[in-house]
Amino acid sequence: MNAQLKKLMKPIRTRKDYRAALSALEHHFDAKPGTSEGNLVEILAILIEKYEEEKFPIDTPTPIEAIRFRMEQMGWTNRDLALVLGSRSRASEVLNEKRSLSLPMIRSVHRRMGVPAESLIGA
Repeated sequence: MNAQLKKLMKPIRTRKDYRAALSALEHHFDAKPGTSEGNLVEILAILIEKYEEEKFPIDTPTPIEAIRFRMEQMGWTNRDLALVLGSRSRASEVLNEKRSLSLPMIRSVHRRMGVPAESLIGA
């Protein structure tokens, strides 16, 4: 069992390596932490994570994407956002990227919708 895992303890460089690592991780997922098998599974997970970060990067959302995502999570409509931003026209302008978020809008969206301020600033 450990022989298969030990064989995979190398940098993941190809799709084939990646698929083999995922398969082994799935097969040994229930290994007990702290055991030799558990330690190898943990190392394999780190190797997979590093490969995924390099090959499948996730861009940070724009402020508008963050707002739209949160609206979807909350089941909100544009009308609900209008209550947060002050008017329907302002909400429409923001969502259509015709108006930038002002600091008071950022504070309101952060406070009332729970969108992280960092996402709204667009840093």
